[in-house]
Amino acid sequence: MSEKIIVSRDLGVWRLLMNRPEKKNALDREMYRALIAALDEAAHDATARAVVFAGARGNFTAGNDLADFRDFAPGRDIAPGAETFPALAFVRAAAAFEKPLVAAVTGDAVGIGATLLFHCDLVYASSEARFTMPFVDLALPPEGGASLLVPRRFGMAKASQYLLLGESFDGAEALRLGLVNALAPPEGVLDLAMDAARRLAAKPSQALFAARRLMRGDPNDILSRIDAEAALFAKALTSPEARERFAAFFASRGR
Repeated sequence: MSEKIIVSRDLGVWRLLMNRPEKKNALDREMYRALIAALDEAAHDATARAVVFAGARGNFTAGNDLADFRDFAPGRDIAPGAETFPALAFVRAAAAFEKPLVAAVTGDAVGIGATLLFHCDLVYASSEARFTMPFVDLALPPEGGASLLVPRRFGMAKASQYLLLGESFDGAEALRLGLVNALAPPEGVLDLAMDAARRLAAKPSQALFAARRLMRGDPNDILSRIDAEAALFAKALTSPEARERFAAFFASRGR
């Protein structure tokens, strides 16, 4: 397992810690593969009852490492018979996961760091956490099923504000919108999430997993939307607009 993803196990709860603090836990290919492997292992381990996502040292995740977007190669990354782009494989794995998912959010939750939360059953955050889905600003469409799940959760007006305008919102707004279950001081968010996950893990698993399936409905609806978004996303990654945005981003950081 990658040192950038630290897996710990506690009373039926698996904690997946994104551990790249020097990059605000931005997710690169290695991290996506480690997350996919951890979810696959947890899915097949009968002792695993719930999974908690968390970020190291004050941030959840700054989203996808833009270097992967800049270096995207369609024939290699999304093509029949080729390696699946790890970000796509990860979000599909999260959407199809049959056990409860919990998130502990402090600091930045950007891009896939925000859209991942719509696949979680319980989300706990600090009031100063910042949620941003800046896809359009990067000349990209939404991903991770966001075009379906955000309007469903927030309503069309707020979905437009946060997906089309790309505005950020804080923990209090996330609580009001129903994305977050409760707020806590930054140092207490992970404890709150782990406590909830342990309570889930202690429940009768067959009934718990069945209730979750019934509440969520047919997973193929979400998976189909993820795939439709991914096809548009792959085309957009190589568009002149997107290349210009990526170049400007790296130029501003001297890279």
